[in-house]
Order: sequence, then structure tokens, then C-alpha cells
Amino acid sequence: MRTRTFKQTYGELTRLLPYSSSWTWYVALLAALIALPLVGPTYVSTFVLLILSAAVGAIGLNIVTGSAGLISLGHAGFLAIGAYTTAILTTDYGFDLIPTLVIAGLVSAASSLLVGIPSLRLKGLYLAITTLAFSIIVTQLIVEAEWLTGGSIGKAVTRTTVFGYPVRSTISIYYIALGVLVLTIFGALNLLRSRVGRAWMAIRDYDTAARMMGINLVQYKLFAFAVSAFLTGVAGGLSALYVRYINIDGFTLIVSVEAVAMILVGGLGSVRGAILGAIIITILPDVSRWLMNTMFRSVFVLPAANSQEIKGIIYAVMIILFLRYEPDGLAARWAVIKRFWSEWPLGKARG
Repeated sequence: MRTRTFKQTYGELTRLLPYSSSWTWYVALLAALIALPLVGPTYVSTFVLLILSAAVGAIGLNIVTGSAGLISLGHAGFLAIGAYTTAILTTDYGFDLIPTLVIAGLVSAASSLLVGIPSLRLKGLYLAITTLAFSIIVTQLIVEAEWLTGGSIGKAVTRTTVFGYPVRSTISIYYIALGVLVLTIFGALNLLRSRVGRAWMAIRDYDTAARMMGINLVQYKLFAFAVSAFLTGVAGGLSALYVRYINIDGFTLIVSVEAVAMILVGGLGSVRGAILGAIIITILPDVSRWLMNTMFRSVFVLPAANSQEIKGIIYAVMIILFLRYEPDGLAARWAVIKRFWSEWPLGKARG
């Protein structure tokens, strides 16, 4: 009977997936995602595209907050840096998409040092406030640099090319986002099960003990910030490519709260959890609006699904509910359910 509980060799501990049969399910899921734009409705593909982009950013935030234990509310700032870098390179200089996304990630990673270095001695609420201040500074600089970013008016994003082939349709952007997410998942999984990942978890659990074990806190904290900002910058570039027009109003505090909600709902420190959280939080505002308008249409009608106020209420409620009733997130609940059915009928429910 498979329990997925006890590991007997080092190879089992470092294996990417517990069983070879798991690859079949993931390959089938990938095949379904590849076929979706060709056989499914356009609006479904659009929603999945938003989820793919959000999942890349959620994995990035989960690395610095979930794995390294460094609370960050600067997600919106790094998204803005990646989005505006993409807009400038593609629109003003005609860069190809692949180097554009890489540069967007690198610029975001470099900017993370501006908040990472001063924050090395900060923890908890103080670190969160520092990263929040960084996000506010970034948005203000974007508004002031009107000659480069378009200021408060915003900036158009020209569709670019990939190795000389034009990227103009939503389907093209969908497949690019899917490829970026697959690479992000493999990279994050391998990084988290490496020496670096174990060092991050040691810092998260007890940084004083980690220092006594010889872990360089400065080096690993800065690296966590850099990797997180790189992935977030790439996610910002993908979103800019899709919306085709970016404005600073799209990178407010609610965007950082949304990202935090994703990793809390999905599960801190889990790549699977970041993806599950991205799915739930991305579709939740529209699903909530549809349900409320369906059930209470005669009483009132909610504003549009992109209303910042409605989103803020929904995210706050989700964060409170999960912190109270499921603090380990959906990834942990999924593991409990899998373990129960794997051991059935000898297993018993645990939670």
C-alpha cells in the first residue's frame, strides 16, 4: 500500500515527484492546457491566461514569503517594474519578447536589492511596512518619469515578436505564458529541494539557529528577494503584453493584497499551493459577482467584477477564513485527502 509518508533513501527525498505514475497525470494536464485555446471558448482561454500569469507571480512571492519567511507587500511594485520595462523595450526599442521578459525580470531583481539590503535586519511587521513603502515609491517614480513611462496617462504596449515571428493574437500570448509557467514550476521545484531551498526553510523556521549552522543570512535573504522579484517581473511583463495598455492604477496596494491572498489560500511554501491560490483568487471576484447578481438580482446589482472595493472585501474575507479554519492552505488539505484515499480503507481522516 502506498502511503507517501516514509522515505527510505536519499533519492526518494530529492525526487521531483513521489511516483513515476504522477508524471502521466501532469502530462495529461499539460496536453489539456495546450489544446484548450484550440477547442474551448475564447473567454475560458482568456481566464486561463490570467491564471497562468498570476501563477508565475504567486510562485515568486511564495519563494520569499512562504519558503524564506520574509513577509513582502511589495509585489505590486515589482509587477509594475516588469510591466513598464516590457512596455518600454517592446514599444520604444522593438525588442524581441524573450530577451524582453528576461530583462524585465533582471531589472526587477536588481531593484529588489534596494529593499532587500535595508531590510536584512527587519522581520515581521517592520519588513512588511518596508516593502509596502518600496511599492509606493516605485509607483510614484513611474508617475514622475513621464518622459519614459507616460506618467499618470499610462503607456501602450506594442505586440512584439518571438525569434522573428509576430506575437499578435491572444492564443500566442497564452502559449508563451504557459511555457513560462512550466519553466517556472520546474525551476522553483528544483530550487526548493536544493541546498538553497533548505537554507531558506531554515531561515524561515529559526534564523538564529540557521546562522549558528553556518548559513549566510545576508546572502540567502538577498537571493530570495532577487528570485522572487525576477519571477514577479516576468509575470508583470506577461500581463502587460496581454492588456496592451498599462497604467499605474493597475498596480495599487490591492494587487499586493491579492498576491498575499493567493499564497495564503493555496498554502505557504508550496509551489502547488501558489498555483491553486492563483486559480481560486483569479476567478473568485467574477464568480462571486455572478452568484450575488443571480441570487439577489431583485435587491441590488453589484458593480463590475474589476471593482477594487469589491475585490478588497473578497480578498479580506478569504484571508480571514483561511487563517482561521485552514491556515496551511489548500495544498495541505489536498495532501490530507490524497493520503486518506491512498491508505483507504485502513486510513483515517486527519486535518
